[in-house]
Parts: sequence; C-alpha cells; structure tokens
Amino acid sequence: MKLFGAILEEELRANSQLKTLPAETVLMQSNSYIRSIPVVLSGSMRVMRQDEDGREILLYYIKPGESCIMSFLAGIHDDTSKVKLVVEEDSEVLMLPIVKASEWIKVYPEWADFIFKLYHRRFEELLNVINAVAFQKLDDRIVTLLKRKASVYGSNEFSVTHQQLAEELGTTREVISRLLKQMEKQQLITLSRNKITLNIAL
Repeated sequence: MKLFGAILEEELRANSQLKTLPAETVLMQSNSYIRSIPVVLSGSMRVMRQDEDGREILLYYIKPGESCIMSFLAGIHDDTSKVKLVVEEDSEVLMLPIVKASEWIKVYPEWADFIFKLYHRRFEELLNVINAVAFQKLDDRIVTLLKRKASVYGSNEFSVTHQQLAEELGTTREVISRLLKQMEKQQLITLSRNKITLNIAL
C-alpha cells in the first residue's frame, strides 16, 4: 500500500520496521513511553482509554493509511501514552521511530499535512464519543458501535464477543448480552457464536 509521494514513501520504508500482528495483540499499553508509532498498511486497530480501575472505552479505530495521533503527541513530548492500542484484525504495520515522525513535520509538508488531518479527524471522533456517552441511550450506542465495526471490517458480519463490546462501551457483559438479545428480537441483528450480523443499513 503506497501512502505518500515517492521520496517520503522511500524514507518511510527505509526508517520503519515492518510488523505482522495477529488480532488482539496489545501493541501499546497505557502509561508506556512511546518510542515508535504505527502506520497501518492493512487490517485495523482500536484505541482504548482505560481508567484506574481497569474499565475501558473505545475512542476510535485506526484503518489502513492511518496512524495513532495520540501516540504521536505523547511521543514528541516524551510523555507516556494515555491510551491502549489493540489490534482489531490481523494487521501489517510500519513502526516508525518517534524521532523521525517528529523531524519530518519540519522537513516534509506532505507528512505535516498527514499528521494535521489525522488530528482533525480524531478530534471529531472524540467529540462523537463524548456526545454518545452524554446524550445517547446504551442501545443506541451499541448500534453506532456495530455500524463502526461493520465499516472497519467492510462487512455486516464480523467476529466480536459480548465481553469485547462491553469493554469498548465501558459497561458490563451482562448488560450488553441483554440488549443484544432484545435487538435480535427486533431483527436488527443476528447473533451466532462470537459473531454478529448487522441487519440494518450502514
């Protein structure tokens, strides 16, 4: 997957380490120092916020051609990560040293534009998360999350556990299971073992 113009693309490949990561790999833990940032070539990742009690909530997904702006910001300020980064589906990523990611802001306008666009996109997604938590009922938030997952996977059928949905929405598995069964009765979804089929338009 080609992401940039010839010169920057060559620099990216030459300075990064290519990694193949299976689903559910924890690439970055909260409170860890950032030495490199991922640039996703294929697959996807999810970015989670974790509180002191270990409860989590999904912030956003990283898709092919994207990186994690929160990791970048922490890295350039030599700060610890405020998020956890988990591989959503089997992925290929380029791990770019944070030193290079920072230097290139001044050297390559194309890279600076890439970073600023990511920042803008993630800021909007974080506002959506805040709005959902503050104003949406949990069943509406489930539908929104399932639509996001369908978009990430490129399919209305995807693998996910009730526990994973509970973690991403910051609630319990029992609550999620009860609401999913209600949604299945309404024919909004079809449940099978560790899989969900979304029966509504994206």
